[in-house]
Amino acid sequence: MLLNKRFFLFLFLVFIFCRVSFAQEEFTYDAKGKRNPFIPLVTPEGRLLKLDKQEATSVEGLAVEGIIYDKLGRSFAIVNATVVGIGDMVGDSQVLKILENKVIFIKNGEPLEVELTKEEVE
Repeated sequence: MLLNKRFFLFLFLVFIFCRVSFAQEEFTYDAKGKRNPFIPLVTPEGRLLKLDKQEATSVEGLAVEGIIYDKLGRSFAIVNATVVGIGDMVGDSQVLKILENKVIFIKNGEPLEVELTKEEVE
C-alpha cells in the first residue's frame, strides 16, 4: 500500500514537472500593417466585415509584383503584396485596368501606368 502511494506521488510530480518544463511562451501575431488572417471576414450573422484599406504614401510607392491576365476580363494583380482586381483600391489609387505586363491605376482623375516588376533569377 505504501508502495502504491509513493508510485502515485512520483507520477504526480513527474506530471507537474512535465507541465512546467514544456510550457510555451504566449505567441502574439504581428500583422505588420496588414489584415490579421486569423480574424474571420464574415460575422456569424453572415455580414461581411469592412476592412481598413492600406494607405500608400505616394503613387510611386505602388509595386506590381505579379499579374494573372485573362483576356476575357477577369484579371488579377499582386500590388504591394496584396491581390487586387479591377475597381479595387490600393491606398488612394484605384485599379482601372490590368494588362499582360502592367496595371493602370487612377488617382485624382489621372491615369498612372505601373509595369510589372521583373526580378532576375540566378
